[in-house]
Amino acid sequence: MNLYRFAQGFVRVVLFPVFRIKTVGKENIPSEGPLIMAANHRSNLDPPIVAITNPRQLNFMAKSELFKNKLFGGLITKLGAFPIHRGRGDIAAFKTALKIFQNSGVMLMFPEGGRVKNGESRSAKPGVSMIAAKCGVPVVPVHISGEYKWMHKITVTYGKPIDFAKYKGQKLSSEDIQELADGILENIYNL
Repeated sequence: MNLYRFAQGFVRVVLFPVFRIKTVGKENIPSEGPLIMAANHRSNLDPPIVAITNPRQLNFMAKSELFKNKLFGGLITKLGAFPIHRGRGDIAAFKTALKIFQNSGVMLMFPEGGRVKNGESRSAKPGVSMIAAKCGVPVVPVHISGEYKWMHKITVTYGKPIDFAKYKGQKLSSEDIQELADGILENIYNL
């Protein structure tokens, strides 16, 4: 058993008794091929919650600050995380994502670009749509709802994949990329 599956099982055992976790739309997750899971982001618990409700092994773009502690950085790297330097074009992160997709891997990304509190709204960052369009990878919208409080229900809803294959190889303007990003976020909020 690899470390990811061990950690997934361990986190499941810890979190399922704490929260009443419900999964909806799991049938919308393609069983193979490269894929981006695009989720809303309200808590540091979002990545493990999506990971334990997902049959596919996930890779994560994580803010570079999380890798400063060598022990923690090493652990999350072994669990599929890799650093992204936010606020600027990060070529190394894009190349890592490309390698993941070439191996039919799955990435979890947060189009809001960071945690958003309940009731707040934030416009979509272009990263998810840019990567999806450049690589022609489908995007599965994921909506996490509920409160991270003792015995409260958390629902993870997976929507139907959004096809980005037609954009691969096209030159898209920054306005086009932003429009696609806004569409992904709207899909997430509509779940």
